[in-house]
Amino acid sequence: MNERIIKYIGLFLFLNININLFAQDILVHNVKQYSFLNESAKNIQYPDSIDFGRRDLFFSKLDSVVLCHKGKVNILHLGGSHVQADFFSHTVRCHLDSLNGDLKPSRGIIFPFKTAKTNNPTNYKVYSKGVWVTSKNVKKDRIAKLGVTGIAVTTEDRNAEIKVNMNPKDSTQRWGFTMLRLLGYTDSLDKVTPIIMQTDSTWIMPEHDSETESYIFRFSGIQDSFIVRFVQNDSVIHKFSVCGFLLENEDDGIIYHSIGVNGAAVPSFISCENFERDLQWIHPDLVIFAIGINDAVPVKFSETQFVANYDSLISEIEQVNPECFYIFITNNDSFRKIRRKRKTIYVVNNNAIKVEHAFQTLARKHNGGYWNLFQWMGGLESMRKWEQNGLAQKDKIHFTKKGYQLIGDVFYNALVSSYLEKE
Repeated sequence: MNERIIKYIGLFLFLNININLFAQDILVHNVKQYSFLNESAKNIQYPDSIDFGRRDLFFSKLDSVVLCHKGKVNILHLGGSHVQADFFSHTVRCHLDSLNGDLKPSRGIIFPFKTAKTNNPTNYKVYSKGVWVTSKNVKKDRIAKLGVTGIAVTTEDRNAEIKVNMNPKDSTQRWGFTMLRLLGYTDSLDKVTPIIMQTDSTWIMPEHDSETESYIFRFSGIQDSFIVRFVQNDSVIHKFSVCGFLLENEDDGIIYHSIGVNGAAVPSFISCENFERDLQWIHPDLVIFAIGINDAVPVKFSETQFVANYDSLISEIEQVNPECFYIFITNNDSFRKIRRKRKTIYVVNNNAIKVEHAFQTLARKHNGGYWNLFQWMGGLESMRKWEQNGLAQKDKIHFTKKGYQLIGDVFYNALVSSYLEKE
């Protein structure tokens, strides 16, 4: 046999062996199995005849990070209460972070939910002082203009402050940053100045970007916590609204941003005046859409309108990154709580089937993929089995921490498997 052919065969075998070892290395293997799960639906699916250009571009950027340790990849996970709690999304974040190796990119965008008197992710701690008023994209009577986070807190209290600790339970101090961008604004230019208080009682003044209504703080070393206060510069009290914090550093790697607001539907994010403007700071390479459970609550659910709403939201994202790749996560099985003959009963929400079809349509229209959570978890009425196994809450809409972590493990494996199987 020709010596050159032998060398090619040897190289082919070497690469395949190493790819298989690599695949075994990065997948989650200790995922608990349940008999009611539909394992045939666990992978990301792609409609026939779509253009894989966006997906391949995203995967090539992953290649750069995973194989060459170069470049930044920004992923945005957008949803409602399933995402605000951050059990699902943080599970995926931590798994993807293992692909970063020695790279230590930042945590990405966060919001001080506790200041807004709503549930805060447990993986970072928020403390606040003063009086704050909350504005959410699920409410019409709001006093603040909203950005990409879909929520804001507003104060006119001279004693107001927000303290954030990114590593409350992590001895490795994993989530550090060297720059902080405060997304926020005052009702009168320069009348309120946010400052960062340091442990030695000194403070850091910001660079103000008036066009994007953001304030930039730069640090000489890696930080994992901060305290921001709001200095009133006028004898008359003025309001200041905080729409989020973007934590950044110089390291390359995969950055997994998650944004969720309890009760949010697709129109909730469309209603955010500064969604597109704030999105530029994330500039997502991949958006994982997990909005739909609240859209599907009405009995008279319109699949056509649901798709049209998503088209409008995607058009805003396209203005920021026209090459963005999309993965749509279908609704989970869920139930409605109704009163019948003076009793509270739960009835299955059949709209999950319509939403499933809508997401398949959206994936086809926007050359994306979809992960069929609905079918994988067991289809209609499977939420009862999840509840019986300690994976879902009694409301038959939300999951327990254990359930969200299971979903995060399987979704991560689906994403990485799709990456490894690329042509």
